[in-house]
Amino acid sequence: MSHITRWFERKFDSSFPMELLPNLRARLRGTPARLEEALRGAPRVLLTAKPDGKWSAQEHSGHLFDLEPLWLARVEDFVAGRDQLTPADLMNRKTDEANHNDQPLERIMSDFRGARQTLLSRIESLDALSFSRALPHPRLKTPMRLADHLHFVAEHDDHHLARIWELVG
Repeated sequence: MSHITRWFERKFDSSFPMELLPNLRARLRGTPARLEEALRGAPRVLLTAKPDGKWSAQEHSGHLFDLEPLWLARVEDFVAGRDQLTPADLMNRKTDEANHNDQPLERIMSDFRGARQTLLSRIESLDALSFSRALPHPRLKTPMRLADHLHFVAEHDDHHLARIWELVG
């Protein structure tokens, strides 16, 4: 049984300090390397094991990749000044249907690294107004600034990395 708090039970405040945005970018930039380290050398049977029918370490890795389009869409929501952030598929159908355990792990990691670089390149091109505008988060029902959203993304990364370490550790 996992000792990690379930994602949907987590609470988030929207007060990420703007002066720490460079640190947050570094954290987001480092996720692919931390993922690779967590998985390096683990036997395939361990990477694809599904304890209690839940996601395997490899499926958690694929899930990180699967959500990159959502994170990027939400960045565009801030840029466009939309009424609320793009909603997520709370059932995670994309991950459940992707058959990540049948995919080469190297491809999952490479695809994730590329998608994360796309996200980082996009946020590095934005002006200060984009980071200060607040939009309601559809599930949390609370306003988030882009900085808060990026903190949410980093926390999501760490949530899945912790679960991966738990599965392969």
